Amino acid sequence: MPPRGRLIALEGIDGCGKSTQARGLAAALAARLTFEPGATPAGARLRQLLLASDAPALSTRAEALLMVADRAEHVERVIEPALAAGAWVVSDRYAASTVAYQGYGRGLDPGELAGLVAWACAGVVADLSVLVDVEVDVAAARLAAAGRHAADRMEGLGPEFAARVRQGFLAQADTDPEHWLVVDGGEEVTALTARIVAAVRARLGDPPAASR
Repeated sequence: MPPRGRLIALEGIDGCGKSTQARGLAAALAARLTFEPGATPAGARLRQLLLASDAPALSTRAEALLMVADRAEHVERVIEPALAAGAWVVSDRYAASTVAYQGYGRGLDPGELAGLVAWACAGVVADLSVLVDVEVDVAAARLAAAGRHAADRMEGLGPEFAARVRQGFLAQADTDPEHWLVVDGGEEVTALTARIVAAVRARLGDPPAASR
């Protein structure tokens, strides 16, 4: 059996640049790139319910439960099989996003959510979570420049919501520095990718030659 793979999660508020960094990191590590929500057939339908601007309104608890349902499918169908096969996986969002968005952002109890998320993840935790951190106004300007200021329901919730979410990410990183890396999302893209790759290698070692 090959050694178990590693899971690296890219986290941050909308517009922080984490998706770009996830792609760059996966390419540098020859890792499997995935994302949340929506990386499975069931998850794609859940994503529509969660994020589409014309989707029916959801209660806060229902929103959290759908996010967790997407993650359970993601772990079962994508992440765990890849890790068990020895692949390294880079996920654009993972467990910390639910605590940040539905906990700090929406006002649900972060501790209760953390327990629910842990159950959905079935013991699969990120070996390292990378928080791509930027000020809320910087992220908002990036979204507006890209024509995405209200591209989905979460992105359209405004700066106060985004500020609470950012604080949720920073709080999680602060309580578990061994498993978190916080980087400045305002840094030039290529230089930031190189910084993240170097930090991942320093913390987790060298990946296998190919994890795809």
